[in-house]
Amino acid sequence: MSDMIFREASRADLPAVIALLADDVLGKARDFIDVDDAYERAFAAIDADPRNLLIVAEQAGELVGCLQITYVPGLGRHGAERSLIESVRVRSDRRGEGLGRDLMTWAIDQARQRGCALVQLTTDKTRHDAHRFYLGLGFVASHEGMKRAL
Repeated sequence: MSDMIFREASRADLPAVIALLADDVLGKARDFIDVDDAYERAFAAIDADPRNLLIVAEQAGELVGCLQITYVPGLGRHGAERSLIESVRVRSDRRGEGLGRDLMTWAIDQARQRGCALVQLTTDKTRHDAHRFYLGLGFVASHEGMKRAL
């Protein structure tokens, strides 16, 4: 997709990014489509943090995908930095076109260029298509992840 642009999100992109997050079976239950103070604060925090990037995929002036990259410093792996990718979304009417693969390949290349030792992500256990997708990109289900709601 030669006309696809991957770039950092601006505040003006926030409504479209939130719509992408909610445009999904699990997202419908936990995200909203209206930009409220909580989303504003979260965007401002991400935007102000040099280790966090909210990335959008844009084609023909429309946002068609997004993801968040967090660069995590650590002592493990001889002080290696790792790239954590979260909130990967492709607009529902654009799924199956290879956009997700292009977006993830771009994010992995960014981590490689930065010198990260690995890229990691979590994916909900019910997202079987996503599991196949990530395995196809070379990810390995090497760890059992856990979360605790607060």
